[in-house]
Parts: sequence; structure tokens; C-alpha cells
Amino acid sequence: MLRLAGLLLCVTSFLSTSSLGASAGPRVDNDKLYRYSYSAELGLNRPTGSTRGNAGFRISSDVDISLVWRNPEIQDEQLLQVQISNIQVESAGKRSRKNNIFHGSSAESILGKVRLEALQRPFMVLWRMGKIRSLYAHRGEPATIKNLKRGVASMLMMQLKSGKMMEADASGKCLVEYKATKHQVIRTKHLDTCKTQEKGFTTHSPVLGVSGKSASETLITLENGIIKSADAEETHILSINARHTAATKVLSRQSLTLKKIEVGPAEVAGKDVAGVVKSLDDKFMSVGVIVEKVKAKCKGCPNLMDTWKVVRSLLEPNSLSKAEAPRSFLTLLHSLRKASKAEILTVLRNCSKTALPQLVDAVTSAQTPSSLSAILEFLDFSKKEGSVLQERFLYACGFASHPTETMLQSLLDVSQGKIGSTDIKESVVIIMGALLRKLCLKGACELPTVVKVKELLLAGPDSTQVESEVQMYLLALKNALLPEAVPLLAKYAESEVGAYSTIAITALQRYNPELITPEVKKTVNRIYHQNQRIYEKNVRAAAADVIMSSSPSYMEVKNVLLSIGHLPHEMNKYMLSKVQDILRFEMPACKLVRQVMKDMVSHNYDRFSKTGSSSAFSGFMAQTADVTSTYNLDILYSGSGVLRRSNMNIYGQSNSALLHGLQVTIEAQGLETLIAATADEGEEELESFSGMSALLFDVQLRPVTFFKGYSDLMSKMFSMSGDPINVVKGLILLTDHSQVIPLQSGLRASAEFQGGLAIDISGGMEFSLWYRESKTSVNNRGALVVIGNVTVDMDFVSAGVEVGFETEATLDFITTVQFSEYPFLVCMQMDKTTFPFREMVSKQEKLPSGQTFSSKRSRDQLVPGSEFPLHQENSNMCKKVFEQAW
Repeated sequence: MLRLAGLLLCVTSFLSTSSLGASAGPRVDNDKLYRYSYSAELGLNRPTGSTRGNAGFRISSDVDISLVWRNPEIQDEQLLQVQISNIQVESAGKRSRKNNIFHGSSAESILGKVRLEALQRPFMVLWRMGKIRSLYAHRGEPATIKNLKRGVASMLMMQLKSGKMMEADASGKCLVEYKATKHQVIRTKHLDTCKTQEKGFTTHSPVLGVSGKSASETLITLENGIIKSADAEETHILSINARHTAATKVLSRQSLTLKKIEVGPAEVAGKDVAGVVKSLDDKFMSVGVIVEKVKAKCKGCPNLMDTWKVVRSLLEPNSLSKAEAPRSFLTLLHSLRKASKAEILTVLRNCSKTALPQLVDAVTSAQTPSSLSAILEFLDFSKKEGSVLQERFLYACGFASHPTETMLQSLLDVSQGKIGSTDIKESVVIIMGALLRKLCLKGACELPTVVKVKELLLAGPDSTQVESEVQMYLLALKNALLPEAVPLLAKYAESEVGAYSTIAITALQRYNPELITPEVKKTVNRIYHQNQRIYEKNVRAAAADVIMSSSPSYMEVKNVLLSIGHLPHEMNKYMLSKVQDILRFEMPACKLVRQVMKDMVSHNYDRFSKTGSSSAFSGFMAQTADVTSTYNLDILYSGSGVLRRSNMNIYGQSNSALLHGLQVTIEAQGLETLIAATADEGEEELESFSGMSALLFDVQLRPVTFFKGYSDLMSKMFSMSGDPINVVKGLILLTDHSQVIPLQSGLRASAEFQGGLAIDISGGMEFSLWYRESKTSVNNRGALVVIGNVTVDMDFVSAGVEVGFETEATLDFITTVQFSEYPFLVCMQMDKTTFPFREMVSKQEKLPSGQTFSSKRSRDQLVPGSEFPLHQENSNMCKKVFEQAW
């Protein structure tokens, strides 16, 4: 046994000694110069466009590589000298002489003498086991030149064994997979793992966001252990989730090919690399392998005031329904993000009163430290007079694409200071809830300010006896969707105050079903079935929605079906419509409902033949390859025929992500005395009230009151003009994506995708005792512009591609009720007008001399209008209503 152990030790010692002299990586021979041809090509286009139509450029040159020093102790650690020469810059695509801005230009005329000299100056690469460990270049060289040198050096990255590892090259530190054979190495970079020095941001909602797809592969061929050729191709595709045809593609290609081997310089003696580099040129310094940030210099670009003068007329209120408004908004946004606080304040203080609200939208949406500081200094929350501007600021904060802790802290400071308007005080707290949710979604839930606001909102409802303040905190929690708030919302769901119950239950409905615990389910079941006390119909209807949308059990569904027939008259019809809508639209609970309906006690003619005017209906607004848009309309009436609740929802779904795009709820109560009717059970003592609540792009806004109290109702009835009351009006930054893509070639592509929406949502309620008719309307006007561009700016040449689309649309929802006889007539209409739709693509190239190439293309179409289908009963009712009107 001892002899065997001794033999194994000898063999192991021999193998270890032998491996020290074996080459584990590629090497360069001393006294030789390897002359390569090199090219780096950039192409920008749409993913479906041909390479012939690319915007971009190609840099080609010779590259000489020679060995300067080899580590005497580690033979595979080599210091290489790399020199670029015979540089040419030309167009990436084939173009006519007229459209080729590079034609007749020399490298010196494009790069400039200083940059050309810097690019041709030799640099050093520490190459160990085929990996770039360090790169040495002159201190004063421009960042763009050092980045190009990094691109050349990155072509030397390789290893002779298959495997995966993290390694850094010009494009960042990434997971790289090697597949090696005797004469070939394939290097595949997993770009989704790359860690770069520049961080971007994106919209929190995937439905409104941008998707990316990237690939990078280098094919290296070897001959006698030397790189014979290396060909790399890298692609980055960015597309708008809502419309994937609005997409850009970045194509980067590199090629390094050995031309010949000549006699080269002799190897330099030295103990360590630092000493050798210093002895060669004391101006050399280690600059790192990953591309560095380049400070953008824009000569002749307009400043903020210049931009504002151009766009301000297009941001007046009467222009907000046109696509020019959001397009101008995005132009202004880019300028604001580069402006200083002083520049922004100057524009704010010199703006007309009519355009100022739109300017406040833009300044807040810029979301830079300068813009936030400027708008907070400009607005005086202690004065009631500026409440319109203050609310526009708060709503823009609520819709912020990438809010920061500073923004949340600013709102917290405002809430703790003097506020002149009660409405603004409520909006501040409600919007704080929206910011809280967005920050938590980003993984910032433990930041000090976030924790402080979280504690404030959770303690808020129990900290006051003022009804409006309790509602304010509940609405903020509805925005925040904190898991910790579920028990608190369940508690307020059983409140004796109907407004508390409605807010708390509708907040619970927004939670992931997994967070609706058995205790919460028991609560909403008690409310719906009135096990402990009587509740208002709209509260019970909301509780039923939570039951049916939160993974209900068999018995829960059965009890809901058994309740139909024992409810107030109109609620019977509402719940019947709800069950039928679940089945027709195949909602998640439909399979369980069908199973329960096999029982004849639950499903019979008596139960399913209830009549009335209340209804619930869901349908498709649009179905495309990218987004599915659905709507649902729920209408609940009192037994006397007066509207109790009207609820319209619009959802967008893309790649399993859901966006609650719009919810408009109109509620009315205590109106039975006007028509000498009897109120339903549990609603006899309700105060006369009508109001409207809106949720827009997952953000609950402050509700609007039409009237409250009998005296307020009568005064407004006699002064009612029929004009709708504005709920939301302004400019919203829907899509906001920014990133820098460092390419292996040393180039940097900057991607900016923004979508601006000009929106006007209004609602109204008309009530006529003479004609015994009521009419509620929700009017939605909007113009949308989405633009995405990718640019590569190298100081001496720039190229870019821009894609986008724009549209203008109108959506009206009108409910007419005639209660001159019973059963009363109800007609619902949901109309979409014919609207224009345009897609655009443009490309451009530019040289410092001012020579420019640009091309633009667009496609226009008219999308026909339509009236969205509702249930057949509604169609029959509308015929009767319009026949009587005629």
C-alpha cells in the first residue's frame, strides 16, 4: 500500500512539473511583427430593414501587433504593443455619391489631426492566457480614441479550452461561453449578464415599456497557435412592447485578419510589467478595458428657452387633442433634462397662464434633480390660488416613470408643511402612495424615506376621526398596495361608513389573489351576505367582485349563486349579469362557476330569469400580436331607477403583464326623494351625493364631487349647464426608457424611448325632473406619440435611427336612463370615433464639417370608428329610448 502511494506521488509530481512548461494560452513569438487588417462597422436600422439601408459607418485600418515583454516566471503573460495605421472612415451601406457624406473625405478631415495622431499612437495590452488584463494608453487621449483602442484589444480575447467564465472586454463584464477545437474558437457573450459602468432606467410597467434582445458571437481561427482571423458580430434589438414593429436594431461587426508576419522589434528585459511600461513611455497609464463615458458636446444645439419658444404655442389647451402636443412635450422633455435649475426657473416665470399647466407637466416629468428643485421652488403650496398647478405637479409625480427617494421626500415635506387647499393636501398623500409602490417595485422598499412614508400611511386611517382624511389615507393605501395593509383594509371594509367600505374593498380587489388570506375572504363574504349587518348595494357588489376574482372556493361560488333571488331587485339582475359575464368572457372563475351550475338548486330558471336594468359586461377593445386591450362596464341602479354606480375599466395586457389603463367610476346616492321613490334597504338615511373617481395607468387620483347634500344638489340642478366636469387633463410621460449600450467595438449606442400622452378625461351627470331622465357621460380625449431613437456619437461622426408612431383618439361612454315608467329604460353607449394612425422611421449621419445625410419615411392610415358591442338587452333598450326621443 505504501509503495502504491509513493508511486502515485511520483506520477503526480512529474505531471505537475511537466505542466509548468506547457502552454495553456496563445502566445506571440518575439522578434516578430504580426500585421493584420482590421475593420469595425456600425449599422443602425429597423430589425426588418436590409443592411444596404443601414445608417452608420465603417472604420478600417491596419493593426500591427508585436511582443514587447514576456514575464520570465509566467510565460503566458505577455505585454503586446498594438499600433493602428492606414485609417479610413467610410459609409456602412452602399450609397450613391450624392448621399454618401464620406465620399472624398480623408481620415484626417473627419477625425481631425489631433484625434488621428492619438489613434495612430501605439498602446500596450497585457495579455495573459488569452485574456486582456490591462490596457495602457496616453493620459491625454480623447475618450472616444481610447474606446476604439479598447475595441481592437477586445478582438484578442480568447481561450483554448471550452467552458464558461465571467470576463471583461470593451462592452463590460459578462458571462462568456467558449467552444474550442484544434483550429477554431467560438466565443459567445451572454449580453443579458453584462455589468456596465452606466446605469439607465425604464418604465415600471412592462406593458408601456421596452423589450431588448441581444446577441454577440466571435469566431476565431488559429494557425500554429496564432490568431489567423477573428470575426465578431453583435446585435441589439429594442422594441416598444405595445407595438413591436416600432423597433430599432444596432448591428456591430468587427474583423481582424492576419495579412503577413514580418521581422519585429526585440523583446525588452524587465522584472514586472509596470516597470517595463514606464521605461517605454512614462506617459502611459492603465486605462481599463471597459469603454468609458463620453461627455456629449452639442455645438449649436438650442438651449431650453429656444426650445420653449418653438413648442409653447403647440402646448396651449386648445391644442392638447392633437398629436403635435405630445410630440412637442417630448421635445421639451429632452431639453429640460439637460437644463440647469436657473434655466428652468426662467422659463417657468416667463410662461403664459394658459400654457403654464402643460409646462409644469413637462418639468415634473423630466425627473432630474434640477427640474425637481426648480418646480418645488416655483410652486407655493401655502397658497390656494395655485391649486391647479399644484395638482398638475402631483399627478405628474404619480405618473413618474422612475421616481426617486428624493421625490418622495419632497412630497413628504410638502405634506408636513402649510398647504392652502384641502384638495391638494389629499392629493399629496394619495400620490405618495403611488410613489411608494413604484419604489418598492424597484426593490427600494427599505430606503429610509420609503419606510417613513409606509409607517405614515399604515397609521393614517386610525389617526384621525375626520371622514375626508380617513378616505385620503385609504386611497393612498389603494395606490401603495402594501402587503402589510391587507388586514387594515379588511378592517375598514366592514366599516359602517359606506365610503370607507367601498375604497377598502376596491383596494383589496387590486391585490394579487395570493395576498387575499382566508381571513380576508371571510370578511368580504360576511359583507356580501350581510351576516352581521346591512350594507349598501355598491359595497356588496364590490365585495362580490373580490370574492369572484380571488381564487374562490366551490362553496363561495355556490353561496354567491344561491344569493341571487334573495337580493334587492336591481342587485339580483346585476349579480346575474356578473355571473353570465364570467362565463361568456371565460374569466379565471368560469370553470368553478360551470361546476357549481351543474347543481339545479344553484342553477334554475327562477334564479336565472331575474329582470332589471343593472348589468355587467366585458369585451375586447383591440387584439393585436403585441397587446390585448379589454374593457368592462358595470352599471348598478337603485330600485327606483336612479343610478347607484357606473364603473368603466380598460385594461392592457402584453406578455402576461397587466396594466389597469383606466377606471372611471360615477357614484350617486340619496336621489330617491327627487322622484318621490323609496330608497332600498340600508340606504334610507344616505345623504344626497354624486361624484366621480378615476384611476389612470395604475394610479388612483383624487375623487371629484359633483354635489353633496340636498341644498348643494338643488343649487347645481338649477345652475347646471350640462357641461362635463374635468377629472384629468394634462400631459403624461407613459413610456420612458434610457440606456447606453457599450459595444465590443468600443462604440457607445445611446437609446432613448419616450411616449407622451395628451389626455382629457371629463364626466358629467344631467338630471331632468321635467323629462324624468338622467344622463351620465364619461368623455376621453387623447393624443399619443411614441418615439424611440438610437444614436452613436463619436465626436467626429454620428449616426442615428428613429422610429415611432402617433395617433389621436376619442372614446365616449354615455348612459341614458328614462324613469317615467317602470321598468325604466336604460341605454348604454360606448363609442370610438375614426382616428388617424401614423408610423415613422428616419435615419441620419453627420460629420463635423456639417455634411449630413438623412432619410424619412412614414405610413398613414385611418382606423374606422365603432360602437363597442354590449349585451343584447342593452341594444333593445336603446332602440326604445331613441324611439321615444324621436
